[in-house]
Amino acid sequence: DFLCISLVNGFTQLRYNLGDKTVILQTLQKVHANGNTWHSLKAGRVGNEGYLDLDGINITQKASPGMNALDAHTDFFVGGVSSLSLVNSMAIENEPTGFTGCIREIVINNRELKLTATDPKGGANVGDCDGTVCGYTVCKNSGTCQIENSGFFCSCPQEWTGTTCEQSIYCSQNMCGSQALCIPQPSTFSYTCICALGWSGKYCDSKIKFYIAKFAGNSYIKYTDPYYGKRDLQYSRISVNFTTSHTEGLIVWMGKSEDEDNDFLAIGIANGTLKVVINLGEKISVPLMHSKYFTCCDERWHFVTVVQNRTCIKVYLDEELILFEDIDPQRKYTALNYGGICYFGGFEIGRKVDVVTTGLFQKEFIGKIKDVVLFQDSKKIQLMKAEGYNVYDGNSEN
Repeated sequence: DFLCISLVNGFTQLRYNLGDKTVILQTLQKVHANGNTWHSLKAGRVGNEGYLDLDGINITQKASPGMNALDAHTDFFVGGVSSLSLVNSMAIENEPTGFTGCIREIVINNRELKLTATDPKGGANVGDCDGTVCGYTVCKNSGTCQIENSGFFCSCPQEWTGTTCEQSIYCSQNMCGSQALCIPQPSTFSYTCICALGWSGKYCDSKIKFYIAKFAGNSYIKYTDPYYGKRDLQYSRISVNFTTSHTEGLIVWMGKSEDEDNDFLAIGIANGTLKVVINLGEKISVPLMHSKYFTCCDERWHFVTVVQNRTCIKVYLDEELILFEDIDPQRKYTALNYGGICYFGGFEIGRKVDVVTTGLFQKEFIGKIKDVVLFQDSKKIQLMKAEGYNVYDGNSEN
């Protein structure tokens, strides 16, 4: 399998093979080879349907029956490869050769690659293309970079300030505590403070403790499991108590959630009923739904336990076994490599649940969570000791 983007006789070409046939897409127009024109290129596939867009002009290859997963567990190369022998003969029309030119702002699956000297795994013969202290990301929020004798200067749009236009004018005089985030509210010419775990109040200046975590919809807790290195990942288990009045919401996501290759186990509410999704590898997400005349959004406490015994999944709701399924009798992948990360209620500020979970869950959780136990641990995890924002004391009614 491969996916390759190349220049062929001045045209941009996308080629990919998912295991059965090579699909070829080529742009209608040539690129400007004058060395001073930037082009915007978008290329990819959904299943085996491909698309290629150069400067807003789109070419789409309609899907046909066949394979629809790209099984290419290799390094990702930009501009060239460490050895030309690595290039599949079907991946490019002519003899493979390295790219000469400038590349910037590479985004793979909604995640930007940092094109610095230190972030990539390796490389050779790559220099600074801009040649100045102004790069495309120096000035944030659509600021304009101008070169000065001593460095650079950012001209900021009306609502932004700071040396790199990184700060909203509405937050420049904010009173949020040191453990808080200032979120600008342009419509009211104001701001709101989002409190870190253990803080509350309008300006996040009141210290709190809680054993029941209350989530307001733009809340999350990120817990790092200190015992991850000692876990037997073929036999995972998580238990949690929750209560909610909402019909949609992500309760727990065990997994790093950094890219689509990460394993995960997720528990949430979908259409008013319990939904569990597990992925042990190769992006094969298996959703398990329970809809036996039951609603989870009745504001009562419910106790859910998910047990993974290799590929066999058991789900208990209020101590009753409601789901039991072998998600892969072939036993191809049997371990939940969740990276020692557990999210509760949602993800980091700015990361939408429906985007991160690719539509498996629609919204952040609104409700309360308590008594979380991982594996067969004798103690509940201390949610207060984790990272997170906008989580309240579930014991009180405020």
